[in-house]
Amino acid sequence: MYTDVFHGINIASVCLTLFLCVLLAGIIGLQRGATGHPAGFRTHILVCVGAATAMMTNIYLLQTLGTGDPARLGAQVVTGVGFLGVGTILITGRHKIQGLTTAAGLWASACLGLALGAGFYSGAIAATVVIYLSLRVLPYIEKYFYARSREMDVYVEATSIDTYQRIKHHLNDELKAPKLSTHIGQSAPMVAGAISFQISATLPKGMTKQEFLDMLENMDDVILAEEQQ
Repeated sequence: MYTDVFHGINIASVCLTLFLCVLLAGIIGLQRGATGHPAGFRTHILVCVGAATAMMTNIYLLQTLGTGDPARLGAQVVTGVGFLGVGTILITGRHKIQGLTTAAGLWASACLGLALGAGFYSGAIAATVVIYLSLRVLPYIEKYFYARSREMDVYVEATSIDTYQRIKHHLNDELKAPKLSTHIGQSAPMVAGAISFQISATLPKGMTKQEFLDMLENMDDVILAEEQQ
């Protein structure tokens, strides 16, 4: 039958699998590359093609030798791509963590490759739609709710430890910000001679995030106050 041609390991199924790898992973990679992230079009395609090749090789060995575990190479791919994704995660000088979504995209592309290599084309196509919508549409929803949240993390640089103590006193005793926690950063601040620290707080009712940032920036000896996303 027609559908049987594209299942199992044969020239038709291999060509279809690799074509779908380029198409589906390319869609995800283009979205990441177009928004300025480090792992883009080619990286996602290579990860997907590599994962699909590993899965097809596994199935080929199983069909040829008649023994083996069809999921063994696939499991190794998932683990290996996890290490690759770690390389895209960065902690910037202002203690922001970047690259988590890109790492997740690479891992998802590998899973697409495994699904395609196993001949689960419908599942891979459906997953691609969900992944793309997650990357393209969900950031707007995320920003909408985050902008209205009273929970806030702020990175601050100040001239001295006395300024840090003064800010803590102001937030605790005068502003009475609920659920307040602060800690001094371990890495070097952006401004030489300054100290850096983080503030996590639930803002008082009626205070916006911008008003909270403005209040910190207008305090004496505060060099920088920036929300952490």
